[in-house]
Amino acid sequence: MATDRPRTTPVARVLRVCLHLLVAGLLALAVLRALAGRDGDPAAVAAAATAMAAVYAAGPLIGAVGRSGRAAALWLALLGVTWVGVLVATPDGVWLAFPLYFLELHLLGRRAGVAAVGLTAVAAIVAYSAHQHTVGVAPAIGPLLGAAFAVATVFGYQALYRESEERRRLIDELTAARADLAAAHHAAGVLAERERLAREIHDTLAQSLTSIQLLLRAAQRALPDRTQAAGEYVEQARQAAQDNLDEARRFVRALTPPALESDTLPVALERLCATTSVRSGLPVRLHVLGERVPLPVPHEVALLRIAQSALGNTVRHAGAGHAEVTLSFMAGEVALDVVDDGAGFDPEAVRTRTAAGGGAGDGGDGGYGLPSMRARARALGGSFAVESAPGEGTALAVLLPVPGGAGGTKEGSS
Repeated sequence: MATDRPRTTPVARVLRVCLHLLVAGLLALAVLRALAGRDGDPAAVAAAATAMAAVYAAGPLIGAVGRSGRAAALWLALLGVTWVGVLVATPDGVWLAFPLYFLELHLLGRRAGVAAVGLTAVAAIVAYSAHQHTVGVAPAIGPLLGAAFAVATVFGYQALYRESEERRRLIDELTAARADLAAAHHAAGVLAERERLAREIHDTLAQSLTSIQLLLRAAQRALPDRTQAAGEYVEQARQAAQDNLDEARRFVRALTPPALESDTLPVALERLCATTSVRSGLPVRLHVLGERVPLPVPHEVALLRIAQSALGNTVRHAGAGHAEVTLSFMAGEVALDVVDDGAGFDPEAVRTRTAAGGGAGDGGDGGYGLPSMRARARALGGSFAVESAPGEGTALAVLLPVPGGAGGTKEGSS
């Protein structure tokens, strides 16, 4: 029986109270009718009703009845015996079959419960027919209808409860999934922010600090014989440090780079090329092709940072004689090309090594240059390409789509 009994469906407190009141009321009614001389011997009815009431009241007090199918079956069997005593004493005991149906269906398994309800209905029909001294359809209608109603009610309630539990489980899973998703989004946001910080530091602070280092080395070589030249190098290093400080302050506040605060991208690139030429001695020329049109701030920032990173790597690693930076405005797109005639490098080797010598954007700074520039381009839906070979220089190309379109045919250079 235990293997056939599912997990007991909890009955609402109000339903249990109503069931208790129903049993007590029906027992009291049977005793009162017997005392009124209508059905049965008063003494026998009172004794049978008292016995059944005692057994019924003991059930809720025995914890095992609600936890064990075997204990529930034993209690129901004892309760059924006392109920048969009431049936024998008075025909009014038939009405007690109705609450017994609910008890059997709740405490026993589905199959055992239905079987117990059937036996209870048969006992009620037989007892009532014996009291009425007649056999027919009429005595069977009441118990059978009651049994059918009880089975339908309890099974429907159990189905609703199972559905409710399934929904609760799904809600719990959904809540857990949303918590996991929120944690994943947070982790992704933290990772994206770390990558952004790494790109910004690489393309601004690291490049400027490298320039300062080169300038101070040049000043050191110029001392003590060429104090004027050394002073110029120191002044350039001081200015680079000031620019670096401005970048750091704006970087912390997540503002636009200072070079773009009051100027357009072509002007900022022209200043970058001029500064690079002065500080490193490497001739760098800027070409602007197409009709100059305003670009979204993210596009300007990305292109300026890529140019800074590429030229920084050219100065440090390429050993180039000159470099060319080309900014092209086209229909719906903007392109940036950085080309040098330096030592070149193997782009495939950079992907597998943490350090390599070469030209523009060669990743000689620990391999972060190329991934940083590529990530900036892809973040704006653009493309990034590098062509290089040992001894053949390096060409870097970035192509970004421009929302709303841009273009022209005018050409200029500086």
